[in-house]
Amino acid sequence: MTDLLARPYWYLRHGETDWNAEGRSQGRTDIPLNARGVEQARQAGLVLSRHLGAHPIARIVSSPLGRARRTAEIVAEVLAQHGAPRFEVQIDDGLKEVCFGSEEGKPMGTWYDSWIAGQYTPTDGESFAELRERAVSAINRATEAPGVPLVVCHGGMFRALRAAMGLKPNVRLPNATPMWAQPAGEGKPWELTAFS
Repeated sequence: MTDLLARPYWYLRHGETDWNAEGRSQGRTDIPLNARGVEQARQAGLVLSRHLGAHPIARIVSSPLGRARRTAEIVAEVLAQHGAPRFEVQIDDGLKEVCFGSEEGKPMGTWYDSWIAGQYTPTDGESFAELRERAVSAINRATEAPGVPLVVCHGGMFRALRAAMGLKPNVRLPNATPMWAQPAGEGKPWELTAFS
């Protein structure tokens, strides 16, 4: 099992989509941001711009799915308007949301705990163990270069990263809320700080 590099990073879940608003599982289904999601992305960019002094961003790395990529592009625009470099959004295929297979498009169920425990994987879906390995590898790619990355990604992915950080995994991450992830020392859970 791959471990996370002990390097801090910013994490941002994409803005809202219609399926988020309807409480449906998205997974790999490429649902675009809705109008609220676009505004959430702008607000996230403003929040991040206020913390560039303490936690400067060196690059932006995004999932290839449209809802994350568009969120990243909007944040990059807002940051540039507030004195940051004009970041070209880098795409990492490993940051794609988990494949929920047969559960995609259905109302979010109560099966996440069983999935996380390895007792259930949706038909044609990705196991939590596979997701965790993929998520950790993608974050390690993002953090191996000097400076702090902003990773723009997904909620399912963050459950896997929480597990890798020694935190309770089944916690729903709000749309477009910047999270500062910082290692707390060997053998200790990571420290997560939400900014709004």
